[in-house]
Amino acid sequence: MTQTPPARTPEEARTPADAQTAAAPAPGQARAHFSVPAMHPMVTVLGSGDALLRVIEKSFPAVDIHVRGNQVSVLGQEAEVALIQRLFDEMMLVLRTGQPMTEDAVERSIAMLKADGSGDGTATSETPAEVLTQNILSSRGRTIRPKTLNQKRYVDAIDKHTIVFGIGPAGTGKTYLAMAKAVQALQSHQVNRIILTRPAVEAGERLGFLPGTLYEKIDPYLRPLYDALHDMLDPETIPRLMAAGTIEVAPLAYMRGRAQPVFTKVLTPAGFRPIGELEVGDLVMGSNGEPTPVLGVYPQGEKDIYRVTAQDGSSTLCCGDHLWTVRTGSDRRRDKPWRVLETKEMIGNPRAAHARRYELPLLTAPVCFPQREVPMDPYALGLLLGDGRLTGSTTPGFSTNDPEPAVGLEAALPGVKVRHKDRVDYVLNRVRTPGEVITLENPVTGALRTLDLLGARSQSTFVPDDYLLNSADVRLALLQGLLDSDGGPVTQADRTCRIHYTTTSILLRDDVISLVQSLGGVAYSRRRAAEGRKPGKAGGRDVHCRSDAHVVDIRLPDGIEPFRLPRKREKYQAEGGGGRPMRFIDSIDPAGHEEAVCIQVAAADSLYVTEDYLLTHNTLNDAFIILDEAQNTSAEQMKMFLTRLGFDSQIVITGDVTQVDLPSGTQSGLRQVQDILEGLDDVHFSRLTSEDVVRHKLVGRIVDAYEQYDSRNGK
Repeated sequence: MTQTPPARTPEEARTPADAQTAAAPAPGQARAHFSVPAMHPMVTVLGSGDALLRVIEKSFPAVDIHVRGNQVSVLGQEAEVALIQRLFDEMMLVLRTGQPMTEDAVERSIAMLKADGSGDGTATSETPAEVLTQNILSSRGRTIRPKTLNQKRYVDAIDKHTIVFGIGPAGTGKTYLAMAKAVQALQSHQVNRIILTRPAVEAGERLGFLPGTLYEKIDPYLRPLYDALHDMLDPETIPRLMAAGTIEVAPLAYMRGRAQPVFTKVLTPAGFRPIGELEVGDLVMGSNGEPTPVLGVYPQGEKDIYRVTAQDGSSTLCCGDHLWTVRTGSDRRRDKPWRVLETKEMIGNPRAAHARRYELPLLTAPVCFPQREVPMDPYALGLLLGDGRLTGSTTPGFSTNDPEPAVGLEAALPGVKVRHKDRVDYVLNRVRTPGEVITLENPVTGALRTLDLLGARSQSTFVPDDYLLNSADVRLALLQGLLDSDGGPVTQADRTCRIHYTTTSILLRDDVISLVQSLGGVAYSRRRAAEGRKPGKAGGRDVHCRSDAHVVDIRLPDGIEPFRLPRKREKYQAEGGGGRPMRFIDSIDPAGHEEAVCIQVAAADSLYVTEDYLLTHNTLNDAFIILDEAQNTSAEQMKMFLTRLGFDSQIVITGDVTQVDLPSGTQSGLRQVQDILEGLDDVHFSRLTSEDVVRHKLVGRIVDAYEQYDSRNGK
């Protein structure tokens, strides 16, 4: 081992002995001379009091370094002389950017250069200058940048991958650099919000046993995240950004709090089911009308619940943190993408002047329920529900002023002859076969009996579930029958055509609304009271209204033809046909305190259909999400968190697998996820070591000491 020579004074270092400068290099040694550009004062190169020069000499004890003016002479082993030349070149590149060199920066540069030339497979294309001059964020008079090679690779990975794990000991800058990247993404409008979260393990997730409010309980554990924010943003803007939901800081347990009451209905291929009954693997309907599997079910306990009501009267229940895809009129005019807001962000703010502020998305295609066998043609059933006689005490009949529905009925009902009785009345007779002896049931009567509609009056008719939950073709045919009988197009100047449908049955009113919504349309309803209404005319005599009428105002999307009757279809098409149905949030009101549950679905846009065919979801789009202290997540929590990923979002997960505080027997989700996701496309694991510690130098040595202890004891 070569003994380190005593440190020289700056004067000795700057004044090499004549013999030293004149002597030829010994075998195996090399001498190099180079100049420092005049643009860089020597004090910036060598440091105040030659502090940087002493760092270099300490790292290369067998090398003689002599400085005279701006001339540098180096004598030593050839490899070390070459490294020192590279070091000075890198220092010049850093100084050229206006960034000063520090003792720490010189030490890290030397470590990178030695690793690059060690021949142990750690060589890299990154240079110390590239690492030390990569600026992430400049704020409040300071610049945040990586300080080590692994930190630079970590930052680069965040730029290139959707999910990045930063794993390493305390003090390596995992969370701080991720926070800087999040703020950078927010300021450059790459994302719309930042979400910072930690598993509150120190509080044991049992925050109720601690004194104070919820925020007083969780605030100390989340304080490091707040402190990092204050380093990167103007402190005066942080409360405003947090109040607007642009920045959210919360324990992991509350990240999954986008929930609905357990009795809230969610649409499945078999119809609506309570969300509390769903299990992983069950299918629900997505925004494209197709089934999508449930990936996770997360009970939330009791939560404050709100009723979100749209302008068409549709509504559902959810908690204040529940997410909604919405857009404003300004977004629509500027062709901006839909945004995701929490319920609580929209409370008290549903209107912009006289207009409703938040538009809700509608189904992009009719819901695809599985095909079901039905006892009667759906178009024929729609006609009979509208203008049929279903009493069962007489032969089934039908009334219409138009001949086309009568012809359509006969074509749609095998074994039935539609016989014209008088002016507008038709009778549906069974076709008898020659030589028939036994009287058989009328096919229409039999089908009505099967559907439980036989004997129904106009006030009690309804659409059977086998039709409501059938294929889109069946539902549309049924709706066409209903509208051909009791509906019609309504024209307005400079507007697309809407449709009116009238019935005296409350059940049928609701079923028609459901049919329209399942096809991607919007339906409003209003009641016309029978009392005081002007009587109608039939055969020249007054016919008084005996029941209230329910008028349904319908708008259907383009491509959905609501009529088969020629005169109605032609008028509808002449006025431009359907347009773009729209749905807006009308009000958000408190609705009590209920047990709630959260689900995660596999749909690409994370949307699923809830009550009244409203679309809602639980994932976070356009967000930069950071999970800190991830070693203290359970395997289930880690899966829940990762499946919250939404469109145009990014996740950074940081932790130290050597500092797990979970209860005994609970596996760390951070440890398990490495075995599950390592090598998965667009997921990256960045591993930092004690050499990347940027706190006090002693911290790195402490980390190494503990690792050696664990290794000796088989941990």
